[in-house]
Amino acid sequence: MSSGAFEYGDAFSRNLGLVGPDEQKVVSETTVAIAGLGAVGGAHLVTLARMGFQKFRIADLDTYELANFNRQVGATLPTLDQAKVDVMRQLVLEINPGAEVACFPQGVTADNATEFLEGVDVAIDGLDYFAVDARLVFYRAARNARIPVVAAGPLGCSVALLVFVPDGMSWEEYFAMDLARSDLDRYVLFAVGTAPKGLHISYIDRRYVDLERKRGPSLAPAVQLCAGATGAEVMKLVLGRGPVYSAPYYQQFDAYKCRFTRGKLRWGNRGPMQRLKLWWVRRLVASI
Repeated sequence: MSSGAFEYGDAFSRNLGLVGPDEQKVVSETTVAIAGLGAVGGAHLVTLARMGFQKFRIADLDTYELANFNRQVGATLPTLDQAKVDVMRQLVLEINPGAEVACFPQGVTADNATEFLEGVDVAIDGLDYFAVDARLVFYRAARNARIPVVAAGPLGCSVALLVFVPDGMSWEEYFAMDLARSDLDRYVLFAVGTAPKGLHISYIDRRYVDLERKRGPSLAPAVQLCAGATGAEVMKLVLGRGPVYSAPYYQQFDAYKCRFTRGKLRWGNRGPMQRLKLWWVRRLVASI
């Protein structure tokens, strides 16, 4: 279909009934920033584009490789070794030729974080699990610009959802990375803060988890769950309706166990139980 045949109202008319015509107009005018286009980031982008969002700022410094095929939307044989920002921008334009997609091929850095978030209404954390430094820069810039951030982590067959709003607990307060004595500690703090109940832990084969080498198992169903949950949260934030459980609340739905949990970490990772988990996971990882 040529760009001349595209009509926004027809393309997204099936949204009506779940969003109103005036709300769909708000969606079309909203600018969303997605930091990271790997597993969840790419899925978030496509999901939002199909919801009718059409103004994006996307950041990723990576290219596609064969190991991405099990979960990443843009990973195909023709896109091997191509920049993720370029591939995903083209995919969005194939869905909506009128979309505006600004690319940041150097990823999110201290030098460009402010520019990346300029004019943004909602931001999404799609960064790699181990990108703690980039995540710190990203969340600080979003906080300074008073932009809400949605983060959905794919863990096992589950989605772990966190939302950070300008007047709520910050990412730094929640995860308490200053408690870490090493990079390994930071990865552990991120894990236990993202999914405090750990619904996915019991069925993961620990032999395939190697935090020091920055490797772990992943599965496409969890990525798709994350995209759905993120799309719903972004819609609620943009339209100002529906319950939003922001940090220190956390949520996790595990499709394998058919279980859902929502809780509140009043002190984030500084709470006694979270500190105990840090100690326990340190010992667990050391034994692998």
